[in-house]
Amino acid sequence: MPDFLLPDLGEGLTEAAILNWHVAIGDTVKVDQIVVEVETAKAAVEVPVPFAGVVSALHGEPGQLLPVGAPLLSVGGFAEPGVTTSSGSGNVLIGYGTAPTTRRKRVRRVEAPAPKAKAPGVISPFVRKLASDNGIDLAKVTATGADGIIRRADVEAALKPTAKGAKGKRIPLTGIRKAVADKLTTSRREIPEATVWVDVDASGLVAARAALNAKTDRPVSLLGLIARFAVAGLKKYPELNSRVEGDEIVLLDEIHLGFAAQTDRGLVVPVVRDAGELSTRDLSAAIGDRARTARDGKLAPADLTGGTFTVNNYGVFGVDGSAAIINHPEAAILGIGRIIDRPWVVDGALGVRKVCELTLAFDHRVCDGGTAGGFLRFVADCVESPVTALGDL
Repeated sequence: MPDFLLPDLGEGLTEAAILNWHVAIGDTVKVDQIVVEVETAKAAVEVPVPFAGVVSALHGEPGQLLPVGAPLLSVGGFAEPGVTTSSGSGNVLIGYGTAPTTRRKRVRRVEAPAPKAKAPGVISPFVRKLASDNGIDLAKVTATGADGIIRRADVEAALKPTAKGAKGKRIPLTGIRKAVADKLTTSRREIPEATVWVDVDASGLVAARAALNAKTDRPVSLLGLIARFAVAGLKKYPELNSRVEGDEIVLLDEIHLGFAAQTDRGLVVPVVRDAGELSTRDLSAAIGDRARTARDGKLAPADLTGGTFTVNNYGVFGVDGSAAIINHPEAAILGIGRIIDRPWVVDGALGVRKVCELTLAFDHRVCDGGTAGGFLRFVADCVESPVTALGDL
C-alpha cells in the first residue's frame, strides 16, 4: 500500500496546509489526477497523485499543516510501475522539479494533543498549535463546526486581553502573510534604500491608451503602458536591474518584471518572465492574466519568484504616493500613484491636466542619485509623451 507524500513544491518551501481534498476514501484515482489543494507560504497549489489505485486513507484534514515528506494519502490496489514513493527526496510535484539529493529538509514533528479542558470538540493539530502559540484556552473558545468541532476560524476569532483589560483580535502571521512580512523585514534590514519622485502630466498617456484600445480585442492597461516604459528604462539604466551578492553587484541579463497584486490571501508579486522581449500588448496581457490568476489563488510558486524589478500601482487604492519597500533581493521598485485632475501649467498657461506621481525606491549600493533620477525622468518623459516613446521602442 504506497503512501503519497507531500511533494517538494520547490522554491525552498518546507511545509503546506491542506485546503481542500478532491478525493475521499474508496475513490479510484489515476496517475496525475488532482487529489488535494494545499496552501504554501507563496500560493495555493493543486497537487496531483503520481500513481493509480484506490484511496485507502487520508492523512490530514483541512487546516492541518504538514511538512514536506509527510504522508498525504495512501493508495491500495494497482499502482503504476516505476513510481518512487519513499526514497530520495520524496514525491515531486509535476512541473516543479526536485531538489538535489544532498539537500536537507526540515521536517517538523506533529505536536502532541493539548490537554482536554471541558472536552472541546475534535480539533486538528494545526488548530491546537495555533491556539497554543497565541495563548488561547480552547475550553473558552466557541465552536462553530459540525458536532462542536473547533475550527481555525474559531480560534482566530477568540479575544485575548492585550493591555490593561483591553481586548483585541490576534491574527497570526502565517502562510503568505508571513512570507511577505519576512521579505519586507529583510529588505529594510539589508538594503540602504533611497527614494526619488516626480509629478508627471499623464494626460497624453490616458489619451494614448484610449487610442490603442479603440478597435482591438487586446486592450492595453495603463499599468501595462507604464510597465513597458519601465522595461525600456531598465535597458538604458541596467544598474537598476541588478542585485547585490556579497561584495559584488550582479547586473542581470534578463528582465523579469514583478508587479504587486492584492489578493484575498494577501499581497503577492507575480512575475512576468522575459518582459524585455514582449511587445506592449503582450506585456499588458501577461500582467492582466497573472493578476487574475493571483486573485483566484492559482499561481504556482514558480510564478512568484525570480523577479528582477517590480512595479507597484498603489494608485488603485486612491493614494498619490508611497515610499515603497524594495522587493528583496531586487535593487529597485517603481511606484505609481493615482491619476487625478490637478491644476498644471502648460506653455505658460494654467489649465487642468491629469497628473500622476511616480516614485522610485532604489538600493543606494548599486547606483547613485544620478542613475536613479535618470531612470525616473526617462519613464516620466515616456508618460508625458507616450506616442513618441512608443514609436522609438
